[in-house]
Amino acid sequence: MTSAALAADVSYRNDIRPLLKTQCGECHGDESPTLADFLQAKEKFKKEKQGPRFGTYAELLQLIGWPDSGALMRRLDDGSNSSNKKPGNMYKYLGETDALRTANLNLVKVWVGEEAWNLNRWENGDGIGAITKEQMDKLKLKY
Repeated sequence: MTSAALAADVSYRNDIRPLLKTQCGECHGDESPTLADFLQAKEKFKKEKQGPRFGTYAELLQLIGWPDSGALMRRLDDGSNSSNKKPGNMYKYLGETDALRTANLNLVKVWVGEEAWNLNRWENGDGIGAITKEQMDKLKLKY
């Protein structure tokens, strides 16, 4: 199957939601804070080992497109897209083995969009550039 054909088949409902619920639900599930609440008390929630909730499609899109552009990609990246070549702090939770982490990351990348995977923020910050309209236009994110 070509990556274009695979991309057409990968959806939030059938592939991404079950993956994230299994791999990330403990810290990002329904009991976790909204992104707005998380950003207001980040240190408190980090101590409680809770990240922003992304149990719904809309909540997850906040960590991809806006307002926290690229957050999901920065956290899940394997290091191949970062200047320091270090994996994101959540990459290790994508699976128990390197092979499973790689497969799960590739699934998320296909869903986001073959050319849309980038680590940029909404605005420049922390040495990371701002996302461009062209990059936003490449997002696939099939429901």
